[in-house]
Amino acid sequence: MNNPEYRLTLKDYPVELKPRERLCNLGVQALNEQELIAILLATGNREATALELAEQILSQSGGLKGLVNLTLQELSEFNGVGQAKAARILAAVEIGKRISMVEMNFKPFIRSPEDASNLVMEEMRHLDREHFRVFLLNTKNQVISCETISIGNLNSSLVHPRELFKIAIKKSAASLILVHNHPSGDPTPSHEDIQITKRIIEAGKLLGIEVLDHIIIGDKIFISMKEKALI
Repeated sequence: MNNPEYRLTLKDYPVELKPRERLCNLGVQALNEQELIAILLATGNREATALELAEQILSQSGGLKGLVNLTLQELSEFNGVGQAKAARILAAVEIGKRISMVEMNFKPFIRSPEDASNLVMEEMRHLDREHFRVFLLNTKNQVISCETISIGNLNSSLVHPRELFKIAIKKSAASLILVHNHPSGDPTPSHEDIQITKRIIEAGKLLGIEVLDHIIIGDKIFISMKEKALI
């Protein structure tokens, strides 16, 4: 059971090492993931400071990638966290997700594989399952929307051209870019990835909707199947 009495807090640290002071003096970009979580925690427990508790949470959950997938109950089980702090952390994670979605509403242009990967990298590299999405583009290669087609291991039963192009036609897309993540962190395309992509390209030709590329997201790295001449 979590003990509400805490002996160690961020106050125990020298001013130059306190995350909040470092944020104020150096800017939020200067803080590492541990320090950002420590600010949300504010206090630790009897055995650990907020910084040490933050390190435990990140270590045991697999870093930010794991943190994204934790439930309120799972996060609350860390000694010194509890529901209030867990809710604060999950709220911060959700804000990050929603900011990503808000940015999509600006309808950015995609002129290169890097442009496409940059739009989804920070979110998709943390996902613990494969998410297959599609960027729907207008005639100027401007993003109309980004739609999730399936969640789970990529296979022909989950990703059917009919469902994908049904959305593309509804949104009046001129072209599209496929994108999915590899939870392993390695974006190397599988045989299944290549076969599904080719099937979707052929379906697009019949409908007059060009498939420009298929981007595979790894951990801070991506592969463009177009650039690799795989499609």
